[in-house]
Amino acid sequence: MNTQTVSLIGVPTDIGAGHRGASMGPEAMRVANLAAKLEQRGLQVIDRGNLQGPLNPWLPPVDGYRHLDEVAAWNTAVYTAVRQELQSGRLPIMLGGDHCLAIGSISAVADHCRETGKQLRVLWLDAHSDFNTAEATPSGNIHGMPVACLCGRGPRVLTHIGSATPAITPDVIRQIGIRSVDYGEKQLVREANVGIFDMRRIDEDGMKRVMEQALEGMDDNTHLHVSFDVDFLDPSIAPGVGTTVRGGPGSREAQLCMEMISDSGRLASLDLVELNPAFDRRNATAKLAVDLIESLFGKSTLIR
Repeated sequence: MNTQTVSLIGVPTDIGAGHRGASMGPEAMRVANLAAKLEQRGLQVIDRGNLQGPLNPWLPPVDGYRHLDEVAAWNTAVYTAVRQELQSGRLPIMLGGDHCLAIGSISAVADHCRETGKQLRVLWLDAHSDFNTAEATPSGNIHGMPVACLCGRGPRVLTHIGSATPAITPDVIRQIGIRSVDYGEKQLVREANVGIFDMRRIDEDGMKRVMEQALEGMDDNTHLHVSFDVDFLDPSIAPGVGTTVRGGPGSREAQLCMEMISDSGRLASLDLVELNPAFDRRNATAKLAVDLIESLFGKSTLIR
């Protein structure tokens, strides 16, 4: 059997965020031994180092967007890097950085799926639905807009990063763990008909049933992309994020979520974003994130 090769791509920027510090996320994941832990799972790991892009100028929004040109530059770099790894048959793990970077990452995955005839499924693990637009956003921070941009709603420099616009349609997305949606954004996700499994749904049905539904309909021809925002987790176990929202999944629910994704056997690309060491305690959130990523790649309590 061929050993699967994963590539770590560090993207050290907080360009789309409302707090500084997510730029230190990739290094925190390395300090938490991500590469070595994945190698223990039998994977071959290539660390591509960090992408480069413009510094964060920390300016107010212009026309509803903060740092639009800089966000576009970083996402173009992400698109190119992720595309390259997929074309070479490797599984890219994008280490953010803030969640705006998923625009480049998922645009690359979507183009790869179009080229290879694969069906795309995106699991968006997040406290927020990230479907804001310039009109709806209260802050102008683009890390609240990536899903809208990927679905073709946003500025041209972000909606035209890949070869097709929109990069994806809302029906490929399943959002899990949602518990904070801005007022104007609620209408947008409803109109777009995004598949949302919010925390109430998880409370009512349990994580197992929610994950079964989110993974339903995949087959050998499915490319599963997981976009994992660390604020998906409850802040009591994961304080190291800039946008904490109470009432998220605890460690057992998160483990089950990851193990069920792993059991599907379809995982083909991954984003890990919004880890902010400036808010963390002794790198605990990074260590937990590494533990959960191990579970995504087959670590379980017993040999199953």
